[in-house]
Amino acid sequence: MKKVLSLLAAFGVMFCLSSCGDDDDPVADNGVTITGIPATATIDNLGTYTGTATLEAKDGLAALAVTKGGAAFDAETYAGETSATYAFSYTAEEADADSNITFTFTATDADGDTEVFTHVLSVGDAPTPLPNEVLSGLITANKTLTADRIWELAGRVIVTDGATLTIEPGTIIKGRPGEGTNASVLMIARDGMINAEGTADMPIIFTATADNIAVGQKKGTNLDAGDNELWGGVVILGNAPISPDAGTTAQIEGVPASEPLGQYGGNVANDNRGILKYASIRHGGTTIDAVAGNDINGLTLGGVGSGTTISHIEIFANFDDGVEFFGGSVNITNLLVYTVGDDAIDVDQAYSGTVSNFLVFTSTAASSDEGLEIDGPEGAENSTGKFTIQNGTITSVDGGGSAADFKSKAQGTVNNVKYSGFTGGATIKIRASFDPGNSCADKTDAYTNLIGDNLVFTTIEFSAVSVYDGDGADACDVPASYQTSAAGKVSSTSATGASDASVFDAWSAASISALL
Repeated sequence: MKKVLSLLAAFGVMFCLSSCGDDDDPVADNGVTITGIPATATIDNLGTYTGTATLEAKDGLAALAVTKGGAAFDAETYAGETSATYAFSYTAEEADADSNITFTFTATDADGDTEVFTHVLSVGDAPTPLPNEVLSGLITANKTLTADRIWELAGRVIVTDGATLTIEPGTIIKGRPGEGTNASVLMIARDGMINAEGTADMPIIFTATADNIAVGQKKGTNLDAGDNELWGGVVILGNAPISPDAGTTAQIEGVPASEPLGQYGGNVANDNRGILKYASIRHGGTTIDAVAGNDINGLTLGGVGSGTTISHIEIFANFDDGVEFFGGSVNITNLLVYTVGDDAIDVDQAYSGTVSNFLVFTSTAASSDEGLEIDGPEGAENSTGKFTIQNGTITSVDGGGSAADFKSKAQGTVNNVKYSGFTGGATIKIRASFDPGNSCADKTDAYTNLIGDNLVFTTIEFSAVSVYDGDGADACDVPASYQTSAAGKVSSTSATGASDASVFDAWSAASISALL
């Protein structure tokens, strides 16, 4: 588990207003700017557009990359100049007639800061689109994102102070590239709200600026299931019970204790952070800390309560986990996770909600790990919460990935889940732990919860169950009888799996790409 919530490492209160490369420290991190090229322009069919971009970077320029419709168009390298000009020219071809062409300029400075600028060139009779609108920093008053333009996330965008972020059906939000403190993330703080209710005809799409998807479209043409780590992801924090190591609330990893926006958890089981429906989150999971291996989940839910509505969600080609729950009691219905680079569904801190009607696809090519990675409570508070995972199908598209790992005091119910396609078969792993200082007596873990009927499996179709020692190289071994006892509690039987796969048709990237 790559611990998505490290995504806010080195989090600051102040945010850049126009560049995802800007930083709070003007000495250490000065950012990059691109000016001179308008957001939109028009030319006749077969006409030519010319313009001059001015690039500035106090830390010294390193490179400029220009793409056309997501494909490489031009590139320049620099030797540390603090300013430079770039002559941009394009002559329309016959295939461009009466269409809009999107050019993306990405400038990078010597210490890795980036600025991304989008220029839309309308050819012939193509209607001039509205320019992209950039979001950055804190949203502290009600705001609506409309479907008539592309919205760009420039760094961390956080909804707070009781504000509601409304996202119209059909809206496209693109995250700019960047790692570490430059990662683009949409975060709903536990005093913020989201009202994002798409439809099957007009889903809400979160993707990367590298994606050539345009207003009114459901999918671009230049990215596929192999393209990930291109931006961050979506994070929602709430006030529902969690079970961290200590206390009843927790600070998101990497956020200073002085920053209140990093807190999640509380005592409001039915806490309501709003609605997220018919939303597709694509091509994310950028690296936050390369040394520690910390990356961002597609969707992170920390202490989100049952009053929140989350349904018809797709996570497509994310580098880290698909969905990770940190406690809370929110329910998710109709969830599709397609070839992520870590765990598809990850449960922590005594999550007590229900995940129902889900499809998971793992892959060797994507370096997928577990279809399900399930942990229980970490501390004594709120430690009774039990998850329910039901009516799901978990398939490997190429034999890769693992079926499931139940560990760290996992407790809850798994019902009607079908596994298929795994090389060597689908193995349900159950962790046991022992106390070497007490004659290897059992410690509470997934195995003891299984034997005590606090971890229950009904109607599961799989290949084998395996009990393993979670303490590693200590003096204790798993008794042979534990394997027999576990097999008596977890037996394979025919399962139907996902109750309705058709709910993902026509709007999800996986469906449009004919991958389902």
